[in-house]
Amino acid sequence: MIPSQKTSWGNINLVEAERRLMANALLDLANTRFALVSESCIPLLNFEAIYSYLITNSSSHVESYDRGDGRGRHGPFFTAHNITLSQWRKGAQWFEMDRALAVEVVAEARYITVFRGDHGASNMEEYYLATLVNLIRWGNRNTNRTLTYMDWRGGGSHPKDHGEKDVTVELVEGMRRGDGKCGYKVDVGNGVGEVEFCYLFARKFSRDAVGKLLELAPKVMGFG
Repeated sequence: MIPSQKTSWGNINLVEAERRLMANALLDLANTRFALVSESCIPLLNFEAIYSYLITNSSSHVESYDRGDGRGRHGPFFTAHNITLSQWRKGAQWFEMDRALAVEVVAEARYITVFRGDHGASNMEEYYLATLVNLIRWGNRNTNRTLTYMDWRGGGSHPKDHGEKDVTVELVEGMRRGDGKCGYKVDVGNGVGEVEFCYLFARKFSRDAVGKLLELAPKVMGFG
């Protein structure tokens, strides 16, 4: 059993929960890849295809970027604790990483202490890991992107929530391709064959979408 504690949206305790999950997963020496998904995520390919891609990949997939919209929650508190604005990064909390990076995240104590501090900023789950991979200079072992698709085009604090009426072959295939510039390839098998993709997972999907997704799964995701 993984020790659980109460968490809340936008709180650093979400990062603490992620670290507990990884710490317990690391106890099994056979685990070499670690992916964080939510209850509203779906796989965009079957398990065999996802496993095949990740287990043969040498990079981690942690989104970490420096743009104007990501700088607002940095402040004097972080500068005083030796995290400068030039080091500050933002990214999706949905990661996929190798064992080496997972060990670094779980063992790290210096910066998580700062992010736990009385800085008054929210949504630290979008900043801690993104900033950490920059601070520990993990860039050359990181693709700097998430493998989880989200549709932010509607604006707001949450991505679009896809319901039953939204689920089509075109939607799932479009999510998988993303911007089409990634060039990742994997053989899905089961009559689907090799596909190009940018994303392996997607969110958010509501519960009423499950039936339609199960109908499409053999044809689009390659489930048997």
